[in-house]
Amino acid sequence: MSEDGFRIRRLCLIGVGLIGGSLSLALKQAGVVGHVVGHARNEDSLRKGIQRGLLDSYALDPADAVRGCDLVVVATPLGAIRPVFAAIAPHLSDGCVITDVGSAKATVVADARAELGAHFPRFVAGHPIAGTENSGVEAGFAELFRERKVILTPVAETDASAEARVSAMWRAAGAEVERMSVVHHDRVLAATSHLPHMLAFALVSHLSKMSDQDEIFEYAAGGFRDFTRIASSDPVMWRDVCLANGEALLELIEGFQHELQEVAEAIRQRDADALFEHFRSAKQTRDQLKHL
Repeated sequence: MSEDGFRIRRLCLIGVGLIGGSLSLALKQAGVVGHVVGHARNEDSLRKGIQRGLLDSYALDPADAVRGCDLVVVATPLGAIRPVFAAIAPHLSDGCVITDVGSAKATVVADARAELGAHFPRFVAGHPIAGTENSGVEAGFAELFRERKVILTPVAETDASAEARVSAMWRAAGAEVERMSVVHHDRVLAATSHLPHMLAFALVSHLSKMSDQDEIFEYAAGGFRDFTRIASSDPVMWRDVCLANGEALLELIEGFQHELQEVAEAIRQRDADALFEHFRSAKQTRDQLKHL
């Protein structure tokens, strides 16, 4: 049990991939969870969850999975969250707290408000700023959230005790918890996470269509590896992110296209001063980001 007495008697994980699996392992390692029941569409993943020790039991029906639980974490791709809310809402226990891990919050909050009914005040939208390019039940590890940030985006209706409980869960997993408004979260994450992923996907896709792609990839060095690593991320997840946070993401893509066009024009005009200033300014900004 944690120092402040926080404990989850029965936790339900809807989705047992990298984030859900890592959370279960972290909470078990911290000794703050009694029983973890999982639900996923793929029973093989659930069996592997049992084998890896991140699940104590599983249910193929989400309604069965949430029964009797005091905390439910929805760790599915964004496009699957609303159907999950609709399926579990009639079967949630009184007082059960619900949260999610999606990287765009406006659509999730809207889905929760539409489907959870009287349970909505106990829904706390959340987003762990942690991950790897790997996915699936085998990818989880207990240290994923250690000293990483988790952002909670409560709304006016959110019950304070539910927010405190979700915050305590993430702290028990080793994370630092912060609060943001839904709109601010989605704008910030579009810039710092969603746009970089789009650039990595686009670069790999573009190079793969070139006639000499085999030689290009054969001689790719560390810079290419570091920049494109995230293009190995789950395509279902990122498809849903684009659809869920499209407005903010499109604004950033258009701004980046303008920035890239300025570089292209400086190269075309052989403007050494403009190129140097562009790179100098970017380097100065990056060098100041000591936490990265």
